Amino acid sequence: MFAICNLAIVPLRSEPSDRSELVTQVLFGEPFTILEQQKNWSKIELAFDNYQGWIDNKQYQTVSASDFLQLKNAPRKVAGDLIEYITDKKNNLLPITLGSDLSFLTFPSINIDGFVFEGNLNSGIQAKVNLLKTAFLYLNAPYLWGGKTPFGIDCSGFSQMVYRLNGYMIPRDASQQALIGEPLSFIEESEVGDLAFFDNEEGNIIHVGMIMENNYIIHAHGKVRIDRLDHLGILNIDSGRHTHKLRVIRKII
Repeated sequence: MFAICNLAIVPLRSEPSDRSELVTQVLFGEPFTILEQQKNWSKIELAFDNYQGWIDNKQYQTVSASDFLQLKNAPRKVAGDLIEYITDKKNNLLPITLGSDLSFLTFPSINIDGFVFEGNLNSGIQAKVNLLKTAFLYLNAPYLWGGKTPFGIDCSGFSQMVYRLNGYMIPRDASQQALIGEPLSFIEESEVGDLAFFDNEEGNIIHVGMIMENNYIIHAHGKVRIDRLDHLGILNIDSGRHTHKLRVIRKII
């Protein structure tokens, strides 16, 4: 079975329970495969990044296999402003957030509610220089484990969404993102938009941030914030202390 998310922001959980850990979020319009269906919950796999988890059965709309295939292969069109409103055929307003997938609107067999969107759409591959401009849209967004919206986001959700809004697909988790792209030996080799990864005492990648000019970095730690980056790691500009240990910098594009 196949489906799309027909609500603004839906939690995807590690287990079929409202009390279970939030692993990521499903944004409006995102298509996915239903792997397993129970009475109240379904285990799904997101089409965008193959991320799996459990979603409430009341929070999605099923689509046919042929429609899903067409939608999955269609050019992505995502909402480009912090918050937008989309209307259905009864003129009801539904608020949607930055990064919502509106690719389905041109498929009448999927868009059964007759949604119409007149806001800003991002589509196609954007220049690398646009990454930082997009990143600033999330500035001061509160940290939320599993979040990927301006109302709550984690470090890898932040990097993934910034790249997604510019037409690039990268994995969901920092440990997965650290395996792609070209590794750089020194900070001086990096460009704005490259990703810096940080590890813990066991050597596991636990954090990611985006390189800015003049040895600054933008990342989600408490909130999406700007700090200094040196060869040791992230230097918090408020406390003057290092908060994360640098492992590697990768040029993704």
